[in-house]
Amino acid sequence: MNFLENRFLNRVLHKTLWTAVLPLCAVWGIAQALTGQDTMRDPNTTHVELPTKWQGAPLRPLALSEVEARFARHFPGTVARLTDDRQVLVLRTVNQPTRMLHPATDCYRGLGYRIRNEQLEEQADKTRWRCFVADKGGQAVRVCERIEDAQGQGFTDTSAWYWASVAGQSTGPWKAVTVATPL
Repeated sequence: MNFLENRFLNRVLHKTLWTAVLPLCAVWGIAQALTGQDTMRDPNTTHVELPTKWQGAPLRPLALSEVEARFARHFPGTVARLTDDRQVLVLRTVNQPTRMLHPATDCYRGLGYRIRNEQLEEQADKTRWRCFVADKGGQAVRVCERIEDAQGQGFTDTSAWYWASVAGQSTGPWKAVTVATPL
């Protein structure tokens, strides 16, 4: 295989993996399902209205991959993927505390990405996000995430959200937003 063919195949493979990275966060949920923990979808979860715009750009829904769909069947809430053709958003909602809502760094590390530049960032609207860069095979993606409760209280740390929700200091439904932007 010559250099150009190899480079093309690596690029195609990277794009394929990148579009599957966030869905593969489902690995955690699947692992829990395989260990016998019964974490079926919360019957009180209703249809969630998906946003039509993100930062002023129109959004369009993306189909869930097979892995995402399998994860969503066991996730105690909803899972949706959208894009503005520049970045991919994964929106998850839950009505109860769950360990199936975990940080994106876990997913990326599980897929062999190197995590760097992890930091908190404050956006112009004063919301805080946990952001990092994930590198693999010379390709990088910038990922930012946050969880917001029904009262608008934001969490950048999944563990802090979990314990606040278990202790009744945060009430749902909760919305977790993960934004991945190729660099």
